[in-house]
Amino acid sequence: MRYFMELAYRGARYHGWQTQPGEITVQSAIEDALTKILRRQVKITGAGRTDTGVNASMMVAHLDLMDGDPRPDIIVRGVNAIVGRDISVYGITPVADDAHARFDATSRTYHYYTHRIKSPFIYPLSWQAPPALDYEAMNRAAALLPGVDDFTSFAKLHSDAKTNICRVSRAEWLDAGDGRMVFVITADRFLRNMVRAVTGTLVDVGRGKLTIDDFAAVIAAHDRCAAGTSMPPDPLFLHSIQYPYYNSVRPPRLWAY
Repeated sequence: MRYFMELAYRGARYHGWQTQPGEITVQSAIEDALTKILRRQVKITGAGRTDTGVNASMMVAHLDLMDGDPRPDIIVRGVNAIVGRDISVYGITPVADDAHARFDATSRTYHYYTHRIKSPFIYPLSWQAPPALDYEAMNRAAALLPGVDDFTSFAKLHSDAKTNICRVSRAEWLDAGDGRMVFVITADRFLRNMVRAVTGTLVDVGRGKLTIDDFAAVIAAHDRCAAGTSMPPDPLFLHSIQYPYYNSVRPPRLWAY
């Protein structure tokens, strides 16, 4: 029987989500824990792939359980006991046998957190922004993104993506209070490094290095070298994933910490 597993993680210790030979990843850590609990090889399929150091306040993965396996709540407790403090499994929920955590997702939302006032408590999960950063200009530039199809300018070079076409439905900076701002971006899919590259280029707009027309020209260039530097991964969170038939067992929050 197929189940959706909902979880969260801090990415600093991991080489991204997806299992890779010789690397410690979130997926491999969870699969190793499941294999110990179920005493057989277990594979899970995630809703997407986060890059090295990127966090998730909500990730969904599917797995198949067999008759005779422990109850889902027992599996949740067992995985949480094994994987350590950087990964939290919130629940395992039965779904249709043909449900697919990746292909059935209709959208994903990422948050990138920033703050203006130096704080020893939210670093490194939030980026300390320059005091004079122009968020209004950054929002005007971000408003161009929902009309874009080809995100080659913000895609990691030499990746294995078959297409750089993405449909962005939302891209905006929100005021979270106390000098904090969060960049919220929603799309049907994301490319490797895409959100961090988009954010870095928007920061160049906010610093006055690029105009809105310059930002539009970066998009049209279809050239990663035309865009800005990628932002640090620690303040980036996969925040939520939408399905037509599945609701999160844990409601997303504006701030993930």
